[in-house]
Amino acid sequence: MARWPKPAEGSWTQHYPDLGTGPISFRDSTSPEFYAAEREAIFKRAWLNVARVEELPRVGSYLTKDIAAVGTSIIVVKGKDQTIRAFHNICRHRGNKLVWNDFPNEETKGVCRQFTCKYHGWRYDLDGALTFVQQESEFFDLDRDAYGLRPVHCDVWNGFVFVNFDDEPRQTLREFLGPMVTALDGYPFDKLTERYDWVADNNSNWKIFADAFQEYYHVPSLHPQQVPPAVRDPNAGFECAHFQIDGPHRLVSTAGTRRWLLAPEYMYPIERATRSGLVGPWRTPDLGELPAGLNPGGIEPWGISNFQIFPNLEILIYGGWYLLYRYWPTSHNTHRFEAYTAFHPARSVRERIEHEVAAVVLKEFALQDAGMLGGTQAALETGIVDEFPLNDQEILVRHLHRVVGDWVAEYQAERTPVGASRG
Repeated sequence: MARWPKPAEGSWTQHYPDLGTGPISFRDSTSPEFYAAEREAIFKRAWLNVARVEELPRVGSYLTKDIAAVGTSIIVVKGKDQTIRAFHNICRHRGNKLVWNDFPNEETKGVCRQFTCKYHGWRYDLDGALTFVQQESEFFDLDRDAYGLRPVHCDVWNGFVFVNFDDEPRQTLREFLGPMVTALDGYPFDKLTERYDWVADNNSNWKIFADAFQEYYHVPSLHPQQVPPAVRDPNAGFECAHFQIDGPHRLVSTAGTRRWLLAPEYMYPIERATRSGLVGPWRTPDLGELPAGLNPGGIEPWGISNFQIFPNLEILIYGGWYLLYRYWPTSHNTHRFEAYTAFHPARSVRERIEHEVAAVVLKEFALQDAGMLGGTQAALETGIVDEFPLNDQEILVRHLHRVVGDWVAEYQAERTPVGASRG
């Protein structure tokens, strides 16, 4: 018997009938040709989160972001008018990468009044305008206004900085995010500014890792030492309380676990000593009234809501803090995984330790999932099996791969002349 009520249709998957219930293929995660189409159809068209406003605290603050799936590097900068803008990281003179330090392939950040090319000294202001040309009289009718930095569409939602590489985005950022995600308006992300970051380069397609965080069916088998005794037995299973889909985006919520109620043998010694760990600090500051969209299923006791913003962003909100994941494709079978935990700034040494312990335990949890990636990718690439059954707890896996396929199919249809065959 299910612990949590299912929709009237009998299952979450059947609640969204367009998804179907049959086996699915993962060829979209093993094909170089599909990845090439995915780059054009998705990563050059969707809104992509690249930063938080706290990373650009003052006029002239900037950071660079190299996005392999788009084949470009960008500069994100706060201008004199406090507006955050994005530009391609390319000098308009001879194409040199404009902003870099010792190694051009490494991202960087800092504060400046202008950007100066290392090669020939061309300068650009914080708005991207070309302001100085070395020996300008040597050029032929050079129009400075025509040679500013090439802009990238940029917008901010709730302090999250997004960019879009389409010539003309099909939707505004807010339209793209839709009502399920924007129901988080008012959540105090701006108060949670103590961050612990990590990055890992992984040997799998980006969707294979995203799949691991879209379902908790794997928890009793893969994370037995990190879960309460009620779900340590694989036969007991682990059932999420609420799933929701809105356009290309997804949400899964789980019930809460009051860690301090567990017997000591079910916790790491460091968790008992610091009163922090897998689900974060046991005590968190009062953040005030939270938006209803945080727990749309009305789960009690509520534990986590994982908002999966298409294509490659996840924001997992816990009680009083949040965790963020980004998956950046680097090839058809590799990707870069970025993550950070964000807490209210510590008010004591003890709170700082609680935050650091939670960050380390969460990192271990994520890396256990990452440890599966190579084996999954290698087996899928054999091509021996191409039909994989998914259960109702894996509805969001089914949805991600369906949406990716739909975006690629739409892109290919747009590029196919009327009457021609895509054969």
